[in-house]
Amino acid sequence: MPDTAIRSTIGVGGRRLHIARWHVDRRDGPNPAHRPLVMLNGIGMNLEMLAPLARALPEREVICFDMPGIGSSPDPVLPYTIPCMALTTAALLDRLDIAEADILGISWGGAVAQQFAFQHRTRTGRLVLAATAAGATMVPGNAAMLAHMADPREYTVEKTLKRNLAAIYNGGGSARVSLNAAKAPSPLGFSYQLAAFASWTSLPFLPMLRMPVMVMADEEDQLVPPANAHLLHNAIPGSRLEMFRGGGHLFMLSQRERFIDLLRAFLDEQG
Repeated sequence: MPDTAIRSTIGVGGRRLHIARWHVDRRDGPNPAHRPLVMLNGIGMNLEMLAPLARALPEREVICFDMPGIGSSPDPVLPYTIPCMALTTAALLDRLDIAEADILGISWGGAVAQQFAFQHRTRTGRLVLAATAAGATMVPGNAAMLAHMADPREYTVEKTLKRNLAAIYNGGGSARVSLNAAKAPSPLGFSYQLAAFASWTSLPFLPMLRMPVMVMADEEDQLVPPANAHLLHNAIPGSRLEMFRGGGHLFMLSQRERFIDLLRAFLDEQG
């Protein structure tokens, strides 16, 4: 299936961001059939890796952007925090003239998704948290994998990038994920992402989230153990929990068909 995304680099909140928009023609008029979906990606992951998910949702506009120093977004001048990137996401929606959106946060992007949903509750339709955690208070994953992530050189050199991504993102999975679209982040971008997550937690505000929330995780995820999904589910009132098995940390790509079915059903629910 061809990649029909509209790509651009725009200034948002003092930052230059590389963005992609799929199925833009699906948002017509003040009352579209489906809210736009914003996908927030994992640490060091460029937006091209999520293209298969975006293409699988042709009925709605899908928006994704590279975090500063990741993919094709240039390095930030100053470090940033998770709340800062939630504000940047809101500013991007302003630029795109989108008042309300559904939010899908994957891994590191799940932190920005949680923060956005808290800071901008009236702009958040439905929230999906996949393979993510509550921040610095998370139940830690495989120690060897986490040790690798502490060294940005392991992910910012093309020679070692895909080897390490294969070990970490496929960890625990019986199916393999294509990493051909992976692009090495800059050392600065990767370091800033690590620091932002390590200094943040959502635990104090999770009980205040009142929008529909679905938490998704894989039983064999070695990077973000499933205990973190149970913590989020128990802390967010009325949330739904969907568990996968054998997909690893990137179960949304390795078990894409089931993931898309669950995601679409949840986003299409009324109320």
